[in-house]
Amino acid sequence: MWVLFAFGSALFAGLTAVLAKIGVRDVDSNLATALRTVVVLAFSWLMVLIAGAWQPLSSIEGRALLFLALSGLATGASWLCYFRALQLGEVNRVAAVDKSSTVLTMLLALILLGEGLTPIKIAAMALIAVGTGLMLQTGRPHDSAASDADRQKTSAPGRAKAASLKTSGRWFLYALGSAVFASLTTILGKVGIEGVNSTLGTALRTAVVLVMAWGMVFLTGAQRGIGKISRRTWLFLLLSGIATGASWLCYYHALREGPASAVAPIDKLSILVTAAFSRLWLGEKLSARSLGGLGLLTAGTLMTLL
Repeated sequence: MWVLFAFGSALFAGLTAVLAKIGVRDVDSNLATALRTVVVLAFSWLMVLIAGAWQPLSSIEGRALLFLALSGLATGASWLCYFRALQLGEVNRVAAVDKSSTVLTMLLALILLGEGLTPIKIAAMALIAVGTGLMLQTGRPHDSAASDADRQKTSAPGRAKAASLKTSGRWFLYALGSAVFASLTTILGKVGIEGVNSTLGTALRTAVVLVMAWGMVFLTGAQRGIGKISRRTWLFLLLSGIATGASWLCYYHALREGPASAVAPIDKLSILVTAAFSRLWLGEKLSARSLGGLGLLTAGTLMTLL
């Protein structure tokens, strides 16, 4: 059953990326992350009540609570980086970098959890790395969050090139940070979820993320932008939060029952969902090279299950 939950996590995670991309267009990315986390937290605790998964915190080992908290902090950092990257870059390119965390997760699972690497998994890691590299080359980088007026102001060849290169570096660094923290989230979550109901563990981790996210909001003064959020943005932030909550519940249930080195790669197949819906809803097209990269990334991901 853990395989089915892992694929469910991929489906909802893929939807999250596209819904969040729309939701962060007109709002500070830190504020958007914090608002979405409120939805995820409410969804997570609702599932705890429905499943009857509550247990006193005193009954949970201190080690498990520590790793759940650390996992929550890593998740918060990953989210803050991810949604800033989404605001600056194309969703397909951001998702490709984020999904490269599969390689790092497998290496960390080998070093920290003792999960072995077979020749097939090593080949799979190579395919994922190459596929990710190809997907990054989707054409001229640009700031998808910029307005038409902004683009017109930078229409001169020299200024446009400089702005494009600056934006390219910024979104990539944020996306890379998201991938690193996502890998740490998986490893720490694997340890923390042992001996704890996965639904309860998800809710506890989300509470940590909420505190971290709102801390960043008030630190940067982004809370002043709440009154300027449009109804359409509120809707997509709500939908992306619900999709995230569903993805998390599936993911940590799968993580509790299955190996981290297999659960994480399946979850990364969400990039197929992201690519499909970003084409339908955002009009983002993949070049022939990027499609080839997506194929290699997918093939490498599936190979990790062998």
